[in-house]
Amino acid sequence: MSTIKEKIEKLKHAKNAVILAHYYQEEDIQDIADYVGDSLGLSQIAAKTEADIIVFAGVHFMAETAKILNPNKKVLLPDLKAGCSLAESIPADEFLKFKTKYPEHKVVTYINCSAEIKALSDIVCTSSNAEKIVQSFPKDQPLIFAPDRNLGTYINQITGRNMLLWDGACVVHEAFSIEKLLKLHVEYPKAKIIAHPESEMHIIKTADYVGSTAGMINYVKAHPKESFIVATEAGILYKMQQEVPETELIPAPAKEDNTCACSECAYMKVNTLQKLHDCLLDEIPEINIPEQIRIKALAPIERMLNLS
Repeated sequence: MSTIKEKIEKLKHAKNAVILAHYYQEEDIQDIADYVGDSLGLSQIAAKTEADIIVFAGVHFMAETAKILNPNKKVLLPDLKAGCSLAESIPADEFLKFKTKYPEHKVVTYINCSAEIKALSDIVCTSSNAEKIVQSFPKDQPLIFAPDRNLGTYINQITGRNMLLWDGACVVHEAFSIEKLLKLHVEYPKAKIIAHPESEMHIIKTADYVGSTAGMINYVKAHPKESFIVATEAGILYKMQQEVPETELIPAPAKEDNTCACSECAYMKVNTLQKLHDCLLDEIPEINIPEQIRIKALAPIERMLNLS
């Protein structure tokens, strides 16, 4: 009897499908994916793929981005409930009212948002390229940054900007406990703290390195003899440990007690290997975007990709 992974492989080849997975997905999904990466890397792959079907093992906004870039391809998401607390923090109607108050401002939106929000933007960014995207505007150009206030605060700090920030946040990256982190660092005094810029500023200030998921992996690879306390969603540890098998990696502790004492994204973990198989077999749930919104959302994404 074929295993579920073998069945997925057969379906993938029979249907000319590609599986894209985010670093925060469960280990079995990362193992079977054709590409594992962060939002920028996966967007770049989605823009270039020759596959007829894209299975996006991630969350809803990621699959939407793939569909925006590939209107003639079928884009599948294993479970439509794989949402994002950050994307949900910025309703399109409320953001339109906010944007209208500042007509002289250009809008930079973090990719963790809906197609409707992207359609209201001048350019999109990821945590990998946010600094570069913001710096591409003249210093005297006023900017709105949405939806992540933590990433926006961090970019303001390192660029000297004073962008207007939408008040949104990622519940996973706001779950880290500074008290527990400092206590953990006392236990591992030689460990370097690496943090995602969606974290709160008091976490970022403790970090030896701040960067995207891909940036964090590359930093650890460049310093394989060090040990690290990793402040981002715990799913990254799987791929990171594969890249540096001899390096000690310690998940940063969350405020709430839970089974792993780390911070996990419940949305990312909604996807399973069985759901991935079923969605590829039945070719549902499929992501569809109204063409008027897709066209408007495409322009700021393409501007980002051209700068990246």
